[in-house]
Amino acid sequence: MTEQQLPEWADPSVPPADLDPQGLSRRQLLAGAGLFGTAFALGPLPAAAGERHLGGSDPRLAYLVGDHHIHTVYSHDAKYTFSQLAGEGAKYGLDWMVFTEHSNVGHADLGAALQRQEILRARAENPRRLIFQGLEWYIPAAEHCTVFTAPGPNEVDLLTRFERAYDGKLLGYTEGSPGHADTARNEEHAVKAIQWLAEQRRTGYVDDVLVLANHPMRLGIDSPHELRAWRDAAPEIMIGMEGAPGAQGAAIPGWRGTNSIRGEYENKPSAQSWPGYPADAYLTYGGFDWATATVGGLWDAMLAEGRLFSITTNSDAHRIVFDTWRNGDWQPGQNFDNTGRLPDPVNTDTPQPGSDFWPGQFSRTHVGVTRYGYRSVMSGLRAGRVWVDHGHLLDGLEVRLKRDRDLGRGVTLGGRLRVRRGERLTLHVTVTSASRPNPSGILPELAHVDVIRGAVRGPVTDRDSRRAPDTRVVHTRDVGGRKGTYTLRIPLTAGDESFYVRLRGSDGNRHGTGYFGASVDPHGPITHAPGNGDPWADTWFYSNPIFVDVTGGR
Repeated sequence: MTEQQLPEWADPSVPPADLDPQGLSRRQLLAGAGLFGTAFALGPLPAAAGERHLGGSDPRLAYLVGDHHIHTVYSHDAKYTFSQLAGEGAKYGLDWMVFTEHSNVGHADLGAALQRQEILRARAENPRRLIFQGLEWYIPAAEHCTVFTAPGPNEVDLLTRFERAYDGKLLGYTEGSPGHADTARNEEHAVKAIQWLAEQRRTGYVDDVLVLANHPMRLGIDSPHELRAWRDAAPEIMIGMEGAPGAQGAAIPGWRGTNSIRGEYENKPSAQSWPGYPADAYLTYGGFDWATATVGGLWDAMLAEGRLFSITTNSDAHRIVFDTWRNGDWQPGQNFDNTGRLPDPVNTDTPQPGSDFWPGQFSRTHVGVTRYGYRSVMSGLRAGRVWVDHGHLLDGLEVRLKRDRDLGRGVTLGGRLRVRRGERLTLHVTVTSASRPNPSGILPELAHVDVIRGAVRGPVTDRDSRRAPDTRVVHTRDVGGRKGTYTLRIPLTAGDESFYVRLRGSDGNRHGTGYFGASVDPHGPITHAPGNGDPWADTWFYSNPIFVDVTGGR
């Protein structure tokens, strides 16, 4: 197929076979390198007959860095053009980006179609970026979600049809307070929406589509039973949530206000909020959402069911801290509803209000892939091959869990390892330290790596359960001062029940006793004083879990 024969949605710089050239490393992936080397292609050594179904050997991976939550002039409350944001994402090392505009009348009627041309232009201007079109969905009875598709001839049509048929704001299906007459209907409509997306993928109308819950604890209106219902509606579509929200610059000292909190988590419970959340749930901890930052909390409660639910982080870019651009001026008679977009921004010499960082400037989601391309990024997200960091804390992280008796590579983030009761395992954590100053001029230094382990007990009876009582920090390694690439080898033993492990670490600047006490988390992330939350001075990384399925005797 020649460049002239490519469908209009395709990026002509990407091979058209399936938009996925193979490659060896992140650098080679981006350069369009050839097949993986011999060692990369080798599988595990043959297992003995009795061991054939135990252990595991996931493929080698390269990690692509991205952001799935970005707003442009096609959102009523944002400011920047696609080209501005894509250029800044390239500057800060992003490989993939998702533009997610707020739904409303102007967007549904006009903006979504206009975006298509902007997306094509941004792809042409940034041929080494994977640029997705998406939507920030107002979930009926709840908050927001990122919805995005693989590029294809029907991507805009799917997003527009979805917006008109299922968006809570457009339909007036916002009510979610406990006991209200409309709440059950609205919650059910959210489930139907996710099932509809799954059907569009199943029938091949689009190659792929994913959903992630955004800033889940910001308003306290995403209840545990809703999160579980969305996941269960189509776990291959509704794959997770933001572990840390955008707006990480909201509480830079002296910038936005004396009551500001990182992530703009500055709310109190309302009539719409789920009443089971404590006041502490409405804050961030080390910049991370309470549901993720609390060891033994809501995220762990979902993982303890033995099912993957991924976390991500992103910029939620609307208005960038210290940026000097302002919104442009409307022509007479124009507004967002009749144009579908804001006027292009105008530069000034004065810093404008804002809480966000540019895509990739502070928050990064790293996705493990075996090939470079749109569908590979989506497959990596679905598989849970994800770790996240703030402040460019690490250059790289590779995690493998394997049985001591195995010679293969073991399994990685999001994977499952099958073992016998009592078997000895080793968690291999390969860290590549930060090699250059971050965008704030700080050379980050990782201080510690924590291993968090939780028992897997299966589906819960109480769908609003938000506690995993058997999850705790089981190992901490001090890595302060270590440079370059090094591997930590952490021994684990399979007990009588299945379990999962996940990782966390920080620069060591701010920590304290975790929400459920020192026996669960002796040095976890803590919240900051209102108005005094310098994000660059309190950076963390988190990884997705690895599951261990324990079978019978030794």
